[in-house]
Amino acid sequence: MSQDVTPPIDPTRLQRWRALDLSALPSPCYVIDMEALEQNCQLLDSIQQKTGAQILLALKGFATAATFPLIKKYLKGTTASGLHEARLGAEFFGGQTHVYSPAFKDEELRELASFADHIVFNSTAQWVRHREAIKASGRNISCGLRVNPEYSEIETDLYNPAAPGSRLGAVFSQIDWAQMDGIEGLHFHALCEQGADTLANVLKHFAEKFGEKIKGLKWVNFGGGHHITRHDYDVELLCRLITDFKQRHGVEVYLEPGEAVVLGTGFLSGTVLDLPVNAMNLAILDISAACHMPDVLEMPYRPQILEAGDGNEFTHSYRLGAPSCLAGDQMGDYAFKAPLQIGQRLTFLDMAHYTMVKNTTFNGVPLPAIALCWPGEDRVQVVKTFGYEGYKNRLA
Repeated sequence: MSQDVTPPIDPTRLQRWRALDLSALPSPCYVIDMEALEQNCQLLDSIQQKTGAQILLALKGFATAATFPLIKKYLKGTTASGLHEARLGAEFFGGQTHVYSPAFKDEELRELASFADHIVFNSTAQWVRHREAIKASGRNISCGLRVNPEYSEIETDLYNPAAPGSRLGAVFSQIDWAQMDGIEGLHFHALCEQGADTLANVLKHFAEKFGEKIKGLKWVNFGGGHHITRHDYDVELLCRLITDFKQRHGVEVYLEPGEAVVLGTGFLSGTVLDLPVNAMNLAILDISAACHMPDVLEMPYRPQILEAGDGNEFTHSYRLGAPSCLAGDQMGDYAFKAPLQIGQRLTFLDMAHYTMVKNTTFNGVPLPAIALCWPGEDRVQVVKTFGYEGYKNRLA
């Protein structure tokens, strides 16, 4: 779903971040507020307690293992989009390990079968190809089929898994129902940063197409894209939808948010390197949209900056760009109450999800360090730094 800016962040969290002393941190640096993260997890757990649904962390959105000891106190496990994510979840998070892929290689499936708890296939052909390997594992693996409800309200095609021609999930007409023996659940994913009202519409279409096929199954996975921890999300509606679905169909319900787990919990701190002028005021930072927060260019969207406003909101306006050679590698136009200074730190908000998991070393631009913070204790801990070796070792 395309949007101009990130959702509003709790003002209390912003106030805590303003008070943090970031001067000793490496620049650039991703910072995760562990207190805010726990608040998000507690909200998600309250939904589990009220509905009996099981909520998983989707590693595709956030996979910082240093935070897993906290998150696994509340969520039931992880869901992965391939072998490496699944191994990370099994090794560092524990609990249930779920995995889905549009297609599995034979060798990948054999390894996954040695530790995964749920494996979701993208087609009945994939299930038929790999079901003997599942049996040969000797493990009690719950297998499912991802289906496409052929309905979504996502505006940006790049993020729409239910669009016509999508490779993600089997459409009803292409499923070989005679080959479904051994399949215990159905999985769908048709949301992107959306609310419970949209989920209600998706569930209606899902039930119309697949309702009769749920009989005899053990579970249905509602996928991800649920913006549950957003300030205006209708949690009560979500709980009613889950409870009604479980009672109506007699199955367990899974949800697998990634973004919602860490929404409003992290930021990216960087430094102003230069202040050139070319028809307007420019600022070059040690932060790159392309390398450090690629959704800014892909979605696209305009991230918020602490103590900054829209292009003309305050007196001093700048177009913020990166140190890379990509002409379009810029974050947008921002206004500040005072002129920027070389060496000044800027804080980009909501930089936990789809940043660390998607960043690159294009141009050899250094990757940001990763830190955890506890604002109530005025404590910041750097847990990972990156240097030349990380760049070199990614190439032959």
